[in-house]
Amino acid sequence: MSRSSITRALERNPERNREGTPVRAPKVREAAPSRGGKAHSIRIIGGEWKRTPLPVLSLDGLRPTPDRVRETLFNWLSHLQPKLDLVRGLDLFAGTGALGFELASRGAREVVLVECDPALVERLIGLRDRLGAREVEVIRADAIKLAERLPAASFDLIFIDPPFRGPLLRPALALAARLLTPGGWVYAEAGAALLGPDLEPFGLQLVRAGRAGRVHFYLLGLQQS
Repeated sequence: MSRSSITRALERNPERNREGTPVRAPKVREAAPSRGGKAHSIRIIGGEWKRTPLPVLSLDGLRPTPDRVRETLFNWLSHLQPKLDLVRGLDLFAGTGALGFELASRGAREVVLVECDPALVERLIGLRDRLGAREVEVIRADAIKLAERLPAASFDLIFIDPPFRGPLLRPALALAARLLTPGGWVYAEAGAALLGPDLEPFGLQLVRAGRAGRVHFYLLGLQQS
């Protein structure tokens, strides 16, 4: 799904608003951390932009995927999807962009980052422009509302790691199953274990699973008929 087709899909929807519009690069300013927290950084761990720092603000609910977990995920993908150059990726809760930029760094055809926080959106745009990452599109939007408006079977790899406090995981899984191409993958993080019966209502099945501290992480695929 090209950038222009995403834009057209949003424009065709009568409920489109400013937060559903692809963001043009604004003047990037340093966003203030909440509650006096200090910004720190993690790094892209592989591909063209390996070792590039990704700023992390001290914002409630912001939980960047750790390096070790991303390394495990992309090891899984290297066995299941050896060539990423044709992959269209969607990061529904982009945050720092750790997952989306990691995918783009490894050669993905297209990566869409969705984030609703304006300070995080500015940082994502700033990093995209600094890297010259033309394959990355940043959209400021509510992830669930945006996903509801996108055409089915639009993406080959979808990242879902919403804040654990809140009812976002289940609707995101349901929408991801609709947006996933046959043979595609959903990566999900959760604060509690997901079992096979938990995934069946969404038409998804467990492919790989891991745990890092309190974070359970999964690679999912569409159920086989």
